[in-house]
Amino acid sequence: MNQPVKSGRSNKTWHYKPALPITVSPYFQWPFRLKPVLRWIAGGWLPVSERLIILLLAVVSVQLAPSLEQAASFKAGWIAEIYLRNLVLMCLVAGGLHFYFYIWCRQGDERRFDTRAFATDSGVFTFRSQVRDNMFWTLASGVTIWTAYEVLMLWALANGYAPALSLPADLPWLLLFILLLPVWETTHFFLIHRLIHSTALYQRIHALHHRNTNVGPWSGLSMHPLEHVIYLSTVLIHFIVPSSPVLIIFHLMYFTLSAATTHTGYQGIVLAGKLLLPLGTFHHQLHHRYFTCNYGGLETPWDQWTGSFHDGTDASHQSFLARRKSKVQT
Repeated sequence: MNQPVKSGRSNKTWHYKPALPITVSPYFQWPFRLKPVLRWIAGGWLPVSERLIILLLAVVSVQLAPSLEQAASFKAGWIAEIYLRNLVLMCLVAGGLHFYFYIWCRQGDERRFDTRAFATDSGVFTFRSQVRDNMFWTLASGVTIWTAYEVLMLWALANGYAPALSLPADLPWLLLFILLLPVWETTHFFLIHRLIHSTALYQRIHALHHRNTNVGPWSGLSMHPLEHVIYLSTVLIHFIVPSSPVLIIFHLMYFTLSAATTHTGYQGIVLAGKLLLPLGTFHHQLHHRYFTCNYGGLETPWDQWTGSFHDGTDASHQSFLARRKSKVQT
């Protein structure tokens, strides 16, 4: 059994490591125990979390969104409003975190996983700059396709092509779907992530995102346009699962804004030496460093079930290297 690694341990590979081993949710552990599940859910949302902040942003945004009557027909006015809102939100979230961590350096390197500098003169990146490359693909492609999916789903909901929740009667269902969204997120992400890591798709599509071996807030949604189409197709589940405007908006914000928050390169925002707002995950940081592990997330243990889980410990890393060597030899 792997022994827990004390939080803050660093070595030549990582500037900062959180407490290890990385653990997944208790949802699928047997025998099932309710208390750990409730603690996991509470810890993911309270007292302050990226999920809660994004949900609040979605609640505010739906008040400013076009009504379903307006969304029943495609009109440039309301579509432009949604695009502008999404553009502003992405700039505020990704740009704000970039300024906080990397321009103003408010935390220095405290809880920063990888202290290598972002590339500023590299032919690997568009414009030879990692940050400019990331900003371009995030804003030019990511925000555009995010908006296209939101417009499509609001139009489908308004015209009865997508099933709708009847509020307030279906409020319990709405709350349940919101709580279950992270489970769906990690399932969808794992499935499409494994798909685009296949040799052909990786070279043509996903390699653009993996230019970033050390990540920053703009890296999360920096993807090839086809990857944006695949990644954000998550929201198409609402052609089956009943939804409402706030659920659609939250669903897409959860996949776009949290891409920025989870790629900060830091464990989170620290105040007086304590972690105030958890953000970046070491679990996904390992994926950006080693590529062929941790394809999913921690809400559903797909990586454990399929043998691609890396829990961050030295023992797990040696197992990972052995698996990779075995695949190369075969």
